[in-house]
Amino acid sequence: MFKSINFLFVILLLVVSQQGMAQIDLKKLRAKPDTNIVEKPQAPVTNLQDVMVPIPQLDLEVNYWKHWTKFGINMNQASFSENWSAGGVNSIAIGLLGWHKSEYNKNNFQYVTEIDLRYGKIRTSKDGQRSLAKKNNDRIFWDHKIAHKLSKSWAIYFAVTFESQFDAGYKYGTAQGTNEEIITDTVSRFMAPGYFTESFGLEYKPDNTFSLRLGTGTARQTLVLDERISNKPNDKDRFGVDLGSKFKNDLAFQVTANLDRNLSNNLNIKARYNLFADYKELSDPDHRLDATLTAKVTNLVNVSLSGIMVYNSDEDVKVQYSQALALGLTYTLPR
Repeated sequence: MFKSINFLFVILLLVVSQQGMAQIDLKKLRAKPDTNIVEKPQAPVTNLQDVMVPIPQLDLEVNYWKHWTKFGINMNQASFSENWSAGGVNSIAIGLLGWHKSEYNKNNFQYVTEIDLRYGKIRTSKDGQRSLAKKNNDRIFWDHKIAHKLSKSWAIYFAVTFESQFDAGYKYGTAQGTNEEIITDTVSRFMAPGYFTESFGLEYKPDNTFSLRLGTGTARQTLVLDERISNKPNDKDRFGVDLGSKFKNDLAFQVTANLDRNLSNNLNIKARYNLFADYKELSDPDHRLDATLTAKVTNLVNVSLSGIMVYNSDEDVKVQYSQALALGLTYTLPR
């Protein structure tokens, strides 16, 4: 009995000792929590070295030029049946136009060149009788200007302008005893007349849509190189050039105003007015006004209303004018 009690006590002691050993082993396996939650600052790096990063050469250049180009065709047509009671004249008209402007600006220096070319013809027919094709537009205009800015809106300038026409202009009549239309006289040709104008003075240009030139020192040469015109006895047909002569030089005061402004997104007005007052005849200056109102229908189709008014006593004592309304195709660069 006593031996069995001792044996049970020994077994109980062994079990308790094993449980205590297991508890001690588990405690050792537990991970201790990190009580330091703030990161320690890293020590500064003291062995930095400068590194040269290569920068590629982009080879960029400033373009001081700007260019604008416009060319197109205008057409007008009307036809009537033979029994059209209200009467009418069949007609067809075609006009071509080309315009280019280049402008160079650098610091206070500016150079501008502008060329405007226009040519058109019209033909009519009535009662089966066709008339001769007559031109309804004919113009060569080329202007060059260099300027140096004196302030934001004022500059001193020098300009050279050339004006003439492509084709001959005629007077018409009818053949004796018939209704056939014939040419009776030649009134103008290329370089008959032709004008060269050199102008020096001040220019007022508050923005890119308007400019005003005051040419206090202006010279204009009028050339009539066709002898059939220069030898005409009528003074008005020789454009102020003396009989038999082909050249005339005038010194004058000139005012030139240019307007090119968008009235809306699809409506533009372009006008040029020129006053030329000969110092010998300041009371009788020459005037010319060219104006065109263009409405854009699409990127290519537009409707234009243009007009020209001219007063030159060497050509006629009355005001000359022309007007045209046209539907045309016009391509403009840049797009």
